[in-house]
Amino acid sequence: MHLVDSLGPYSEDQVLAVSTRLRAEGFAPEVVSEALTQSRLRTAGAEKFGEFASRMLFTQTGLEQATRMQVSALHAQRFVDADITSVADLGCGIGADSMALAGLGLSVVAVERDHTTAAVATVNLMPFPNAQVVAGDAQAIDWDSVPGGRPHSLWLDPARRTDDRPRSASSQRIFDPEAFSPPLSFVQELAATGIPMGVKMGPGMPHSAIPADCEAQWVSHRGDVVEVVLWFNALARPGVRRAALVLHDDATRQELTSATEFPDLAEEPDHVDSPPTSEDHGAPEADGHGHFPQVIPGCVLWEPHGAVIRAGLVQEVGQRLGARLIHPRIAYLVGPAGGELVSGTGGTASSWGFARGYRIREVLPHTVKVLKTWVKANRVGTLEIKKRGTDVTPEQLRKQLKPSGPNRATLIVTRMATPEGERRVVLVADPLPSSHSAE
Repeated sequence: MHLVDSLGPYSEDQVLAVSTRLRAEGFAPEVVSEALTQSRLRTAGAEKFGEFASRMLFTQTGLEQATRMQVSALHAQRFVDADITSVADLGCGIGADSMALAGLGLSVVAVERDHTTAAVATVNLMPFPNAQVVAGDAQAIDWDSVPGGRPHSLWLDPARRTDDRPRSASSQRIFDPEAFSPPLSFVQELAATGIPMGVKMGPGMPHSAIPADCEAQWVSHRGDVVEVVLWFNALARPGVRRAALVLHDDATRQELTSATEFPDLAEEPDHVDSPPTSEDHGAPEADGHGHFPQVIPGCVLWEPHGAVIRAGLVQEVGQRLGARLIHPRIAYLVGPAGGELVSGTGGTASSWGFARGYRIREVLPHTVKVLKTWVKANRVGTLEIKKRGTDVTPEQLRKQLKPSGPNRATLIVTRMATPEGERRVVLVADPLPSSHSAE
């Protein structure tokens, strides 16, 4: 630890010089290599852990899977609010959530199957006397032998990466909940005992795989959808089935919740920027009122936050904005020029935080020739290209358009529904001012 602490921030162009110096000082090559690896991981870890990273140890996979500090603090607060005093962190990894739980005064038993990772977690939890690490399999642990006795609650972060890979290779994500470690069926067995528990899962978890007896909360941080947490029993909020929690750069947070079940897949817009599928061919249907959205200059295009889309709450956002889907399968909403909320929170929708607003300036046909002419005529040198529901690659399109000049522009490439059928368009749009930098 002392050697790693002495290295300071990692700099790629200084690696050779530092390595040569340390070897000259008598350190073995493998020790130098491990120290430099920890220095690199600490520097990368500052994005998730801030100044705490400078005193932590990491593994590459552990850092990739670790919960961001601001997010883990929210997890821990949920346990505190439920008057829980002890928790077992099953599959603790490098100890990110255990640190947050212990930091709020809970008694923590952190369980980790991989012995190297367990050793790393032990170091990271050394500042917390109320936290202990147990090396073992969460599915086979003998609770009678655990320090402090049987815990009052559980936190699980199932591993979602393969272990059978070379040490130097990047880990590979897996998506079948039954292939997780521990699997989702084990999670449900624990939940059936009535013990309060929270389970961190990947944000892409399909709605069909989410158990019926839990609250599902999608969380975003700095514009990224980072997880969905399944809250069971006493940790689940009454009347909340699904939720989208948005954490902003300015430390504020906003949440949209619903007591209803997840919408039918056929009625919910896609949450990925996918090209048209076989199900999308043919004329799109109008909305439930028999109307097609009006997409003309002066209207506002709303881009719901990723957590909102994942939670199946796009329609709820549209109702509050007085906006309609631009296409039944695409998560863009079009609303009137005013930008005011119809219901819910007061104020302008651009500061609401659940959708990013763009005022439409022009509606252009989806052809490279027209777009290239427009970019040249408007002397656009800085070009942001957004897309949804199309197979366009923004980087490739930007090269084709050859932007050059002093002006900036935002192009939104998408599909829209019209009475005549589906139409591919490019919207020239100006971002509305927002009080949240992540939106």
